[in-house]
Amino acid sequence: MFDWVGLETVAVALAIGYLLLAVRENILCWYCAFFSTAIYVWIFGDVNLYMESALNIYYMAMALYGWYQWQYGGSGQEGVAICRWTAAQHIQWGALILLVSFISGYFLAQSTDARLPYVDSFTTWASVVTTWMVARKVLENWLYWMLINSVSIGLFIDRELYQTAAMLGVYLLLSLIGYFAWRKTYLEQNPDSIAASPV
Repeated sequence: MFDWVGLETVAVALAIGYLLLAVRENILCWYCAFFSTAIYVWIFGDVNLYMESALNIYYMAMALYGWYQWQYGGSGQEGVAICRWTAAQHIQWGALILLVSFISGYFLAQSTDARLPYVDSFTTWASVVTTWMVARKVLENWLYWMLINSVSIGLFIDRELYQTAAMLGVYLLLSLIGYFAWRKTYLEQNPDSIAASPV
């Protein structure tokens, strides 16, 4: 196994930079995301977290998509605005995440030496959906990340990626801050929704 500690440090720093900038809706977050995830593609492959490695290839593509959406998406090409999903959308996407996690987890368990294949699959597929939510500025993405990061901490400790596990602990706090920052902006942009928005 290659000693990835130095590169992991760079990836962690870029990943934290991504989240800090995303909380502020700063488009530079996508540059940090691209380079951080490029490093993690190789790190996760080296420690037999194949779904996580594949996920980071997806993240690289989503960094480009997210940058475009934040720059040119939305009506009038002024960038997408923060929005919310309905309860039905959350249920549908949640069910899909669980289904594909089971299928890919079973495949990994039967065909590879993947570590914790069902957990790895869940965090991967949930992250696929949630990253798309970030690119589209769906407010609840921050709540999804809290769950995903909580599960991922144990996964990365098991693989001795301690800096990454610690980073996700920071992510939990930043996700909470991000949720309330985005919620404040959403309510300012949609004042009629205040009465119907208990969370």
